[in-house]
Amino acid sequence: MLDTDVASCAIKGNAPEIDARLRMLDVSQVCVSAVTRAELRFQVRRLAGATRLAASVERFLSGIDTLPWDEDAADRFAEVRALLEKGRIPIGILDTMIAAHALSAGAVLVTNNSRHFRRVKDLAVENWPR
Repeated sequence: MLDTDVASCAIKGNAPEIDARLRMLDVSQVCVSAVTRAELRFQVRRLAGATRLAASVERFLSGIDTLPWDEDAADRFAEVRALLEKGRIPIGILDTMIAAHALSAGAVLVTNNSRHFRRVKDLAVENWPR
């Protein structure tokens, strides 16, 4: 599961290391969370006139599976957020949602910010540099 930052890099094509790693995988091995999909579409909408970016985002999203946010993801989110806040090591709400979604799907979360996501207990994380 690609986090939003890695997906953005793939869309923009400005990270050869990420592009190379993605080319080594079958498309069926890669997905994004519905939360990442929402963040990507939000980025486009807040930039009026970003038609080229909008086309790139749509092309990316049409070629990758988006996992729906479901009850299991929601339940994992409650658990993860409570643990992070109890330990006084919270991460952003959307990142917590993505991490919980990866946990509920049994997916490895691919990120550029492994230190950030390693705060989430039992989350499998791979850091793909830019």
